[in-house]
Amino acid sequence: MNPLKAFLVEDSPVVSDSLIAALEELAPIDVVGVMADERSAVQWTKEHAKDCDVVITDIFLKSGSGLGVLRAGRQLGQQTMDMVVISNYATPDMRRKCLELGATRVFDKSRDIDDLIAYCSELAA
Repeated sequence: MNPLKAFLVEDSPVVSDSLIAALEELAPIDVVGVMADERSAVQWTKEHAKDCDVVITDIFLKSGSGLGVLRAGRQLGQQTMDMVVISNYATPDMRRKCLELGATRVFDKSRDIDDLIAYCSELAA
């Protein structure tokens, strides 16, 4: 099984490091890039969309938001990558908004990490 190439958009270095460690240890995932703000993340996805299978973004970022990352992914056509949200703010309204903007799944950081890992493992299979 080839590892899934993931791009992470997360502004907390502690969360980012922990999430990368969990994803790479527990699923066939290779994190190929990390950005902490919307503008850098959008630029990265424009330049590397074909090199990435899944974008995992938080909603609240250092500047901008994961919603802008989702909008940019939708504009790229998303045929080449899944867009996933992981946030502590995964309310029903926010989940609906993320799905409308093209997210394939929305996970809660505090309770859905195992589900995120399982989802990424399914994508890799």
